Amino acid sequence: MSARALRGAAWAAGVGGSLAAAWLGLVTGAVPVDVGVGRRTWPLGPQSLDIAAPRDTVFDVVAHPYLGRTPRAVREKLNVLERGGDLVLAEHFTPVAGGRLRAVTVETVRFTRPERIDFRLVRGPVPQVTESFVLEETGAGTRLVYEGEMGTDLWRAGQWWGRVVAARWEAAVAASLASVKAEAERRAAPRP
Repeated sequence: MSARALRGAAWAAGVGGSLAAAWLGLVTGAVPVDVGVGRRTWPLGPQSLDIAAPRDTVFDVVAHPYLGRTPRAVREKLNVLERGGDLVLAEHFTPVAGGRLRAVTVETVRFTRPERIDFRLVRGPVPQVTESFVLEETGAGTRLVYEGEMGTDLWRAGQWWGRVVAARWEAAVAASLASVKAEAERRAAPRP
């Protein structure tokens, strides 16, 4: 093989490796793209869930892993970096690529007892996410309403990436809401 062909192969391998590393960084949230150019936003949710439990119980189920001691079973999904009275800074871990990789997001979580929990993305696979869980009392318990907004940069390319992320993001939220529902209803069930 000629020296020129070797240089070309080395260059192609370098470019390929760089692109693979950039893709890996983007997917896992380690290298967020936040350039502030071509920002597009769209809504997340709404997702609504009726829970047969009092609003205070539902609030406590959501808040406890953040404000109290994080249970061992939750530590693979959540790591609280800093706790305050009504605000925490937390890492959230989500399996991606069939569980071979783990996306890490860092978010602030603000608690307004008993009716609201707000999330704001600090670092992740997209530059902007704001979300809320609003807890409304109903005659039979509590309605938890999830809504948010996601934003990405770089016009259509960012919009495409955001749609990919949003689908997985909302699926992760739906799984979390189902878990909250199950635990709140378990806590609210009459004891024999």
